[in-house]
Amino acid sequence: MTATVPGLEPTQFRNVFRRHPAGVVVITLDAGHGPVGFTATSLSSLSLEPPLVSFGIGVGTSSWPHVSRASSAVVNFLGAHQEDVARTFATSGIDRFAAPTEWTRLPDGEPVLAGTAGWLRVTVEQTMAAGDHRIVIGRVVSASLADGHRPLIYHDGSYHSI
Repeated sequence: MTATVPGLEPTQFRNVFRRHPAGVVVITLDAGHGPVGFTATSLSSLSLEPPLVSFGIGVGTSSWPHVSRASSAVVNFLGAHQEDVARTFATSGIDRFAAPTEWTRLPDGEPVLAGTAGWLRVTVEQTMAAGDHRIVIGRVVSASLADGHRPLIYHDGSYHSI
């Protein structure tokens, strides 16, 4: 066991959380300049009444300016068969919605990915500063769940399924 040291280094902090398994989602939205999306493992359920979720996003990411202007988003729960989608939406400098990515739009215009284990449409309730990230709190306004999909999990730097 490693001793705790004052002034935790970012690398050590990151390595500790690499060992914490997390579900993989892709957050998609369109704040009026075309579809935007990014892979996240920070999704949390916050409240049942009202139904609230949260996710984090770095302020230095290419998606942040769009998220900061968005009034709604879609949380796409990736299935074990969608590791390629997770990698695509985690890659900077590419058109993440270009083929082979399959997606459509919900009636209110938000992009939603095809073949997911499910999705939540959220309206942005609040955004809070948290270090070099922002925490986005969304109210769930609609949902879809597909049967028969095992979840995609991120653990220790790689994707897995249960």
